[in-house]
Amino acid sequence: MRKLVIALAGLTATAVAVSPALAQGTVKVGLVMEYSGQFADAATQLDNGIKLYMKKHGDTVAGKKIEIIRKDVGGPAPDVSKRLAQELVVRDNADILAGFVLTPNALSASDVSEQAKKFMVIMNAATSIITTKSNYSVRSSLTLPQVCATFGTWAHKNGTRKVYTMASDYGPGHDCEGAFSNAFKAAGGEIVGAVRMPVANPDFSAFVQRAKDINPESIFIFVPGGAQPAALGKALAERGVDPKKIKVMGTGEVTDDSALKNMGDDALGILTAWHYDHNHDSKMNKEFVAAYKKEYGGLNPNFFAVGGYDGMHLIYEALKKTGGKTDGDALINAAKGMKWESPRGTMSIDPETRDVVQTVYIRRVQKVGGTNVNVEFDKVVDVKDPVKAAMKK
Repeated sequence: MRKLVIALAGLTATAVAVSPALAQGTVKVGLVMEYSGQFADAATQLDNGIKLYMKKHGDTVAGKKIEIIRKDVGGPAPDVSKRLAQELVVRDNADILAGFVLTPNALSASDVSEQAKKFMVIMNAATSIITTKSNYSVRSSLTLPQVCATFGTWAHKNGTRKVYTMASDYGPGHDCEGAFSNAFKAAGGEIVGAVRMPVANPDFSAFVQRAKDINPESIFIFVPGGAQPAALGKALAERGVDPKKIKVMGTGEVTDDSALKNMGDDALGILTAWHYDHNHDSKMNKEFVAAYKKEYGGLNPNFFAVGGYDGMHLIYEALKKTGGKTDGDALINAAKGMKWESPRGTMSIDPETRDVVQTVYIRRVQKVGGTNVNVEFDKVVDVKDPVKAAMKK
């Protein structure tokens, strides 16, 4: 009997001890990401950005404890992504859905967000239409047309007249290639040829050789981030595509750190348009890069990392605005029109489209202090997604 009384007393003490936490409440953020497979490095960088933001700003906001629940979708698997999003909502009682490296996975989970009225933060997937699939979704990364259309117009304005395009054969590749080509042609340029490449392609040699055989004035390239930029960089170098003879242009993935290592000095002169690079010269970015490198063994943050970092900023600030309320309507209304200073520069959320508005930087690979880096030399500010802008006309 005495043992039972002691046990009950202990249980009561435990209940008293945890009651403040229970009163405080928890906000559960469910991450659906590609933690294994070909895109695992991308998911790791994105998750690192999330962890870094929470380390800097704490795991409590608006009186609520932030709990992260991670689900591995394994790669481009929309059916799995939808199932995991459903599990998060129904079984794990997640308040917010987030992450999403790849477009197919973000699109399928959007159905769950819409039906369950759950706030959804897309931290990478960049196909324009994603935010139209749920009224509760918002994006903290980029849209590919935002970057690619801007680059197409810029390229013609700055002397390029003929381009051969190479793009991965899936939604984002089609988005980017179409946006670049349409903007370039609208400015007066000519597309002299095009090729689409398998999205999980491990070897680009044949595609690069096909482009080289045409001997075009310039080549525009899109491949997804992860393992592919390095493989593409290797093929460009091995096939002798010299940016000093054939102008090579692309999105930021083409010259990320892994690709630059594979290409060596063959990368010098490649032009890219992008929204973030760890070499961006601002006080906030220098602090962000230093903190990231300290936390993750000297690794530089990339655009995946800043997408996760800014995605958590968006979640925290939305919760502050709602006073900790987590219903989808309250959070999405709080996110609309939000504006802040990011490591990438000033950015905001378009209140009409719930998509990101930001600066697109034009960069050239140059040798700085003995290292090949992307050097920003031009920019276009306050760029909205051109696809949704066209819809409103």
